Amino acid sequence: MSVEQYKKEIGMMNLEKLIETREYISKTKFPIDEKELLQRFEQLYTGAVNDVLREFCYLNQALPRHILPLREYKTIAGFAFTVKSSPNVLISGEMDFRSQMLDELGEDAFVIWDTTKDEKATLWGGVMTATAKGKKVKAACIDGGIRDTHQILSADFPVFYKYRISNGSLGRCLITHYQIPILIGDALIRPGDIIMGDIDGVLVVPRDIAYDVLLRAEEIRENEKKIFSWVHEGQTIQEIKEKGGYF
Repeated sequence: MSVEQYKKEIGMMNLEKLIETREYISKTKFPIDEKELLQRFEQLYTGAVNDVLREFCYLNQALPRHILPLREYKTIAGFAFTVKSSPNVLISGEMDFRSQMLDELGEDAFVIWDTTKDEKATLWGGVMTATAKGKKVKAACIDGGIRDTHQILSADFPVFYKYRISNGSLGRCLITHYQIPILIGDALIRPGDIIMGDIDGVLVVPRDIAYDVLLRAEEIRENEKKIFSWVHEGQTIQEIKEKGGYF
């Protein structure tokens, strides 16, 4: 009896489609250079792009409101480099795995770190910041703790975070995976997705629709310029509404 026949005989669950859906990582190529794509996203802001994602029926792309910018950043855009850790007393192998992860970090990455709701440790600090900046990483978003805040601020490296505490991660947390799909709040983040961060938080733009979202968001930006000009001219709300304006 073949393996497939055996599975059918004992009624094993068929999870191939679920695995494909959950673990899918997009390889979409863009019609423009990747750096140009990021630069154009950085001319936008998360609110406008979030509105476009709603038009595309993506309603859960903003990371939770507890994730805050360390400074009042203008828009930063990069490609998602995902990391997952969890509370753990184990230490063995952590430094080797962390070094391996850092070796694979590349230019224009935006680190997105799922800490499995850890509340006691920090996963990002001064040395991580210096390393990331040296590798031309765009930013880091940690759904958990950071420390060495003065070093991060001095490095002028954009960081989004949940809390600050002096506790280090060794003996408290363990990195378990990187460059896999992760879930933070209701937002599903896949490696290579476009991540935007600004003063209003962090937003995920799925790679498969990123270029179309960019074009529509740029269109909205031009529309808003017209609306602002009408407001500054003193036109009435009704006049602006009749021209297709919105508030």
